[in-house]
Amino acid sequence: MEQQPKIIIAGGGTGGHVFPAIAIANAIKKLEPQAEILFIGAQDRLEMQKVPEAGYKIIGLPVKGLKRGLSLQNAKTIYLLFKSINQTRRIFKQFSPDVVVGVGGYASAPALHIASRKSIPIVLQEQNSFPGITNRIFSKHALKICAAYEEVKKYLPADKVVITGNPVMESIADININREEALGHFGLDIQKKTLLITGGSLGARQLNNAILNHLDKLRETQINVIWQTGKYYYDEISTLVKPEPWLKILPFIDKMPYAYAAADVVIARAGAITISELSIMGKAVIFVPSPNVAEDHQTKNAQALVEKKAALMIKDNEAPEKLIPTAINLLLDDEKTEKLKQNIRKFAKPHAAKDIAKIILAIATNRDY
Repeated sequence: MEQQPKIIIAGGGTGGHVFPAIAIANAIKKLEPQAEILFIGAQDRLEMQKVPEAGYKIIGLPVKGLKRGLSLQNAKTIYLLFKSINQTRRIFKQFSPDVVVGVGGYASAPALHIASRKSIPIVLQEQNSFPGITNRIFSKHALKICAAYEEVKKYLPADKVVITGNPVMESIADININREEALGHFGLDIQKKTLLITGGSLGARQLNNAILNHLDKLRETQINVIWQTGKYYYDEISTLVKPEPWLKILPFIDKMPYAYAAADVVIARAGAITISELSIMGKAVIFVPSPNVAEDHQTKNAQALVEKKAALMIKDNEAPEKLIPTAINLLLDDEKTEKLKQNIRKFAKPHAAKDIAKIILAIATNRDY
């Protein structure tokens, strides 16, 4: 009887790292149900809740991210990094992984460090067009780098890069919801075109300000609007804006596939996974990259699509004035909307999780999948 593969998936910190990691794990279990999967993440971060909910074991490390610039907190961060490396060394001794998968973020660094020292095969998953610092550091030790953008070959060893796309959850990849059903879910008029605005679970102030500045214009245009304010801003906005039949205001959208299916045009941040989801859904989209992310990678992500005429982009500081007029013009321009939909679909990789899982399992078992 062949020994079943043992796989460590390391990383996390944000949904952009956690949910792709879970999607990869699910794809591995579909291909190899007996595979043992152990997650390693950062204590008190999103992965410590979401990974167990998905049915996987996770061990949290005290590792923290370095502060930008000079900071006394970085001395403690370095101490916690060494503490996390020692803890990870014990984890590896007990679990004996066949392969280690790094999905990005500082939480993956201890596991990738130990794997490189022990000559355990490493697979990296890079979501952005400009790779994060942890993946750049460990790319020389990786056997394969699963990426979403050709641009990463400028920064990582090109001969190791495989363009797989970004893994998304099955609820998006296997979606089968029509527009009428989705609009019914939100109680909106199926005869009207629909604009979806989402700034993520916490929200985005400039996107919210853009809507507040142009509520009258949106009302006059006679469209539906699904507005995810973010949990942080919902109470404030709900006191400023009264409910109307055409306007659905939500702090958080639990069933995002329904929101995507309902929308004719989407306004969103430019996180890598959001882009992957919108590409699979084939949506006309205006990206407003967050300025508050490492190395401005959201702008680079969006620019990769803008250059291929697959999306529009507006800067965060220009959003309050320009965003809604641009969105309305796009909604009313069927030809331009359709062209954006056609072009963004070229970026879609609905089988990314399965393709990445095949690479991981082939390395772990020396078998083809």
